Order: sequence, then C-alpha cells, then structure tokens
Amino acid sequence: MSPEEVVRALVRRWYVLLLALAVTAAGAYHELKPPLTYRSSAVVVLKPPVTDNQPNQFANLQPPLAVVSHAVVEQLQSPSGTAGLRAAGVTGSYRLLPRNSGTSVTPAYLIPSLQVQADAADPARADAMVRTIIAAYTRQVDVLQDAQHIDAGSRMSVDLLVPPNSVQVTGTKSRALAGVALAGLVGGTLCALWTDRLLGRGSGGRTRRPPWRRTRTAVTPAPVPAPR
Repeated sequence: MSPEEVVRALVRRWYVLLLALAVTAAGAYHELKPPLTYRSSAVVVLKPPVTDNQPNQFANLQPPLAVVSHAVVEQLQSPSGTAGLRAAGVTGSYRLLPRNSGTSVTPAYLIPSLQVQADAADPARADAMVRTIIAAYTRQVDVLQDAQHIDAGSRMSVDLLVPPNSVQVTGTKSRALAGVALAGLVGGTLCALWTDRLLGRGSGGRTRRPPWRRTRTAVTPAPVPAPR
C-alpha cells in the first residue's frame, strides 16, 4: 500500500483508532496510578561449623557451601518446594538470589550468601513472607544434614545478615507512558489497516471485486457481406 492508501484506510476506519485511543488512555491511567507494591529484602548466609583451625565461621565461607546453598534454592524453586511455600502463606511473588562475589563481567557465586525478596501490597505482609521463606530455607538445610546423619557439632547453620526491610516499589513513569503510547499507536494503526482489509475496502473507497465478477464488455462481430 502506498502512503496515500494508508491514510485513506485510517480515515475510513477512524472508529478503530478512536477505540485504540480509549484503550491507550486507560493503560496510561493505570501507569499513572499504579497499585502500591512493597518489596521486602533480607540476606542470609550458610555458615560452616566452628573448628579449631577456623573459629570464625565467617572466615571459612568456602565454595562448597555455596553449592549446598544453591541445591537448597533449587529445591525451594521446584514444584514441590513452591507448593510448600504457598501452603505456608507465601502468596505473592518472591525471588531467591545468590549473592554475586565476582564482578558484572565475570560473575562468581563462591560465597554462600542468599538474598530473599518478596512483594506484597502491605509492607508487614512482605516482611512476613520473607521470614517464611528463610524458615523454609533453614528447614531444608537441616533436612539435608539429617539425611547424612551429621552430628550437632559438625552441622552447618543459617545466619541472618540483613533482617527483612520493606520499601515501596517505584518505577519510571515517563518510560511506562512512552511504552504505552508506542503500543497504542502501533496497535491502533495495525488494527485499522487489518479491519479495512477485512472489510474489502481498497483505495479510493471503492469495493474490490474478484476478477471473475468484473463486468466484461461484449464484443460485437463485424457483419459479413453477402456473396454476389
């Protein structure tokens, strides 16, 4: 389609553009008045047992502990672990994020520290969900050690480095509005052109006809002169 045909199609389907404008305005209002969301965050660390060589547990955070912590995180993120957290009252969205001990270019997860996040409409509810996830993490660590029959003096333990703290989640409204406007413009234009094509409207506002329905001009044969 030429630019002129596109403009004519949009003019003919102005009501589609009007509907797209109304939907875009509703989306923009939702971005201007988003529901309040609070994000609670806490940090825990998996510590090794106290030994004579390493009395300071935080000085003996070895990579194998990070492997154990990762295995516990995978269990909590499995279908059975997710169902257990839901049954315990974790109804909102949550995240289990291993702390990166490397750089953004070469990440490394060698320290068994874990950041736990949860989102809720109420800050107290978000903090409660984080505590529930930490309790489930601690229980799973104990289950792994019970399965290996590890005695009390040689057990790993979970320590809370940063207690749960809730903050309101705020986004960039200008980016959200720009995205809504772009989606409304592109979506409205495509819907208008698709509607025009579906209804069989062509350029100039005339209805297209299939080739076999077009009117054909009858050709009259020339008269043949009579023989003399």
